[in-house]
Amino acid sequence: MSATPDEGTDETLTLLDSLRTPEDLKRLPADKLPQLAAEIREFLVTEVSRTGGHLGPNLGVVELTMALHRVFDSPRDPILFDTGHQSYVHKLFTGRQDFSGLRTRNGLSGYPSRAESEHDFIENSHASTVLSYADGLAKANVIQRRADRSVVAVIGDGALTGGMAWEALNNIAAGSDRRVVIVVNDNGRSYSPTTGGLADHLASLRMTQGYEQALELAKTALNRAPVVGQPLYEALHGLKKGLKDAIQPQMMFEDLGLKYLGPIDGHDEQTVEKALRRARDFGGPVIVHCLTQKGKGHAPAENHEEDQFHAIGAAKPAPSAGEKPAPAPQKWTKVFSEEIVALGAERSDIVGITAAMLHPTGLAPFAEAYPDRCFDVGIAEQHAATSATGLAMGGLHPVMAVYATFLNRCFDQVLMDAALHRQGVTLCLDRSGVTGPDGASHHGMWDLSILQVVPGLRLAVPRDAPRLREELREAVAVEDAPTVLRYPTGAVGPEIEAVERLGTMDVLRRGARDEAAEEDSAGAAEDLLLVAVGPMAQTCCEVADRMADQGIGVTVVDPRWVKPLDPALVHEAARHRVVAVVEDNGRVGAVGDAVARTLRDADLDVPVRTFGIEQEFLHHAKRDDILAELGLTPQSLARKLTETVSRQAETADEEPASK
Repeated sequence: MSATPDEGTDETLTLLDSLRTPEDLKRLPADKLPQLAAEIREFLVTEVSRTGGHLGPNLGVVELTMALHRVFDSPRDPILFDTGHQSYVHKLFTGRQDFSGLRTRNGLSGYPSRAESEHDFIENSHASTVLSYADGLAKANVIQRRADRSVVAVIGDGALTGGMAWEALNNIAAGSDRRVVIVVNDNGRSYSPTTGGLADHLASLRMTQGYEQALELAKTALNRAPVVGQPLYEALHGLKKGLKDAIQPQMMFEDLGLKYLGPIDGHDEQTVEKALRRARDFGGPVIVHCLTQKGKGHAPAENHEEDQFHAIGAAKPAPSAGEKPAPAPQKWTKVFSEEIVALGAERSDIVGITAAMLHPTGLAPFAEAYPDRCFDVGIAEQHAATSATGLAMGGLHPVMAVYATFLNRCFDQVLMDAALHRQGVTLCLDRSGVTGPDGASHHGMWDLSILQVVPGLRLAVPRDAPRLREELREAVAVEDAPTVLRYPTGAVGPEIEAVERLGTMDVLRRGARDEAAEEDSAGAAEDLLLVAVGPMAQTCCEVADRMADQGIGVTVVDPRWVKPLDPALVHEAARHRVVAVVEDNGRVGAVGDAVARTLRDADLDVPVRTFGIEQEFLHHAKRDDILAELGLTPQSLARKLTETVSRQAETADEEPASK
């Protein structure tokens, strides 16, 4: 059994040090909780500043999370977070206080993790899903007669702007016997200030104070009014209803059949505890509306207008005296941001759309330059894609900027709305491929596969900054089909100039021809055709250089547009013994498979090797570490491809003798 705080003998032991389980927290006297909250905020600022991670959201939920674990019995009563990046304080109360490896290999995940703790029911980082989980868990409790258990869903940082959350609310409200406590963590923000009608509604709930006094005035007016006819009564009755709707708009939730408590100060731990106990004991679905401040207790976060330190990178050491700081590397997102602003100046029909990620996707400068031509629809990717289709139908060219991992959420809309109607919608997929520390939910490793099945869609993958600018311009020039541009996170690599152009493809390296091979039965002139997809071009060029040292001729091509593939690729493949494709996407159904299918359709019998990501959920680690583990490094690829080319050459040499 864990020691109580009073039993510690080390005078330097903090309250936080003494907590290892939720039961330890429950035993802590209420008058000690403000001290604990201060210690937690100090811990978060110190640790997250060192490792990087989601700082602002967690500073805002300290008292709220304390109250949750003091009222409910986790894991018996599951506590679910939406989105999961606000679960750091929850980790501290459930035995995970070593943040030294946060978001690094073998360290703590930046989201709830079932592998880490029994207190983490879901690994939730795609927003607006938690209420559906809660609905299912609560139904299971009813069916299995666990009437004394509650399910707690903490939804915040803009997640209530997602349509899936409202689908779930509709179902939760239908079950009066389902013990679901929905905690709305209302900080008025997601990555930046939350937009939309729901955000306005939640903001209006802050007006509830004084409602009773205003309603009493309306009642007095009704009672004192002379009976001079129905119109006066109706007018005063309308006043009463108007006051009720304007000052007490929580009726929207109650009209759905959901008990509503709030709004309450989410930083007053005792008030939150009382509200949660009332909600727990109610016996049916309840909404507890908590007002919190993102970045609470850390002045730089509180005053940061852009995102209140939603997520921060690891702190960089200060330069030594007299040392000039290294210039900041060029970022993919920045290149996109600059080019879309330039395009906006040239074309008044270009509009921007984002799903609650105006700053992270680089659309903020566009919104500042053209405020009437940029729309943040909240965490609603499905709506964004179909709304973009409507904009295109209306004569505009929408550019929808979204993380690659969140494209999955609006696939049906891309397929059945944008593509079916052949509309010129451009999707720009940031954070594609292996993204690193955010783990399985954020790796953008699915888009090159799922988009292959969309008829008419065109898909480009730039290898460097000039190609991103160039291909974005080509994409927005297409008006009769959806176009997609995908690029990774982080710094852009060096520019790689083409040595020649084949159709829409760039040749980056041209291998030395083997004169003897000119006469072989297959008619191949070179050893290996290496198809480099986007930012894997630098790796492929290094592979070619390594293999050239072994006397193997390698031609490296960048398709630029990987859907549809240029017919020139077939002609080029016919001149090689082996074709290989390298991409940072899941191997199944992606560019490698498309290349193999294209060659088969052309009746070209050339072996194709594909290198990419195996179809598995990747852990959190640095991008380079994950690529190395996957074998997507110049050394590993060169070794495998050298063996492949050698085997193929031996087979070709043996063929005449066997005839």
